[in-house]
Amino acid sequence: MAVDLLLGLQWGDEGKGKIVDVLTTNYDIIARFQGGPNAGHTLEFDGIKHVLHTIPSGIFHKNAMNIVGNGVVIDPVIFKKELDALKKFDLDVKSKLLISRKAHLILPTHRLLDAASETAKGKAKIGSTLKGIGPTYMDKTGRNGMRIGDLELDDWKEKYRALANKHEAMIGFYNVDIQYNLAELETDFFKSIETLRDLTFIDSEEYLYQAQKKGKKILAEGAQGSLLDIDFGTYPFVTSSNTTAAGACTGLGVAPNQIGAVKGIFKAYTTRVGSGPFPTELFDQDGETMGRVGNEFGATTGRPRRCGWLDLIALKYAVQINGVTELMMMKADVLSGFKKIKVCTAYNYKGDKITHLPYNIEPENLTPIYTEMKGWQKDLTQMTKAEQLPDTLNAYIDFLEKELETPIKIVSVGPDRTQTIHR
Repeated sequence: MAVDLLLGLQWGDEGKGKIVDVLTTNYDIIARFQGGPNAGHTLEFDGIKHVLHTIPSGIFHKNAMNIVGNGVVIDPVIFKKELDALKKFDLDVKSKLLISRKAHLILPTHRLLDAASETAKGKAKIGSTLKGIGPTYMDKTGRNGMRIGDLELDDWKEKYRALANKHEAMIGFYNVDIQYNLAELETDFFKSIETLRDLTFIDSEEYLYQAQKKGKKILAEGAQGSLLDIDFGTYPFVTSSNTTAAGACTGLGVAPNQIGAVKGIFKAYTTRVGSGPFPTELFDQDGETMGRVGNEFGATTGRPRRCGWLDLIALKYAVQINGVTELMMMKADVLSGFKKIKVCTAYNYKGDKITHLPYNIEPENLTPIYTEMKGWQKDLTQMTKAEQLPDTLNAYIDFLEKELETPIKIVSVGPDRTQTIHR
């Protein structure tokens, strides 16, 4: 049985958590393949909003197994807080949540290194979430990191101390004033490690291989978005892992020829959190309205998201590099009330009109070229069938499908799992 993928196609915050929640009833296993607590997947049902950072979004479904894959980096303190928040829902977390032994651990000193590095950059900062993600992946590629499987070894505390001491020496090199009490941070860290050790650790690549042989249906869940990919995103304003389809293979140990459907999620407009170029960003009333109506604040950081019209060039690029087979459009309801909708269909790049994503999309090199369409005035939030959608919204969807050469199978008209229209 092939492994299906669910990916964000923009700069993150596309609504992956909701869609995983909607789709989970079709799958036996939900497997997270990259990223860490810098991600925030928001799910809303029964009038309650849930935000998950590391735990897969299938945890609320009785029959789904949830795997944190080897490509993920885990902060034990944040992980424990997530587990504590789930206790009131009477979930059988211990039997439903499995963690790859090859997943890397975020240490308290990784977060301190992150803060020191970002402070030292000054105005050139990249907009890090300061969760220690980058330094942890640096230790991973530098072959210094601690992994979940190390916690099963007798000498794991010695390994921890050696790495933490190294990090403290590195913090000094940044020559910035970072105030911290490591002993205090370590108290929470070691307590959280004990919680983590109560869970089940697995060799996830073997587990998934056997599950495939048994015909289990598996959905691989990504974090962040394709335009934040370490290789193919808007570098250096990117995350530290591969957020694209290829990352699912390395982040779970799944062979490329075992990938099935690639489901791509995008918003009906575009948002971005933190620093980095954003060609269609709006600084006017339209941008303010999108942010206010769409409640555009980061689920992890609380930072307001920058908003703009849909960038079709960037979206085409993401569809292409991921091999997307079907699309889901989120937050169509947020654009209700706009008389005119704009879509970026080309760039003016250094005086030339282009229709592909170039190496550099900084504003001094590029301006967007828009196609204008009629908006829709109806409230979509109570709609349940595709036939109820306004003609102008259907025209918008048809235009996007034609340009992207990929079907839009789902249109989301609100945050709740019930506000989902299948086409």
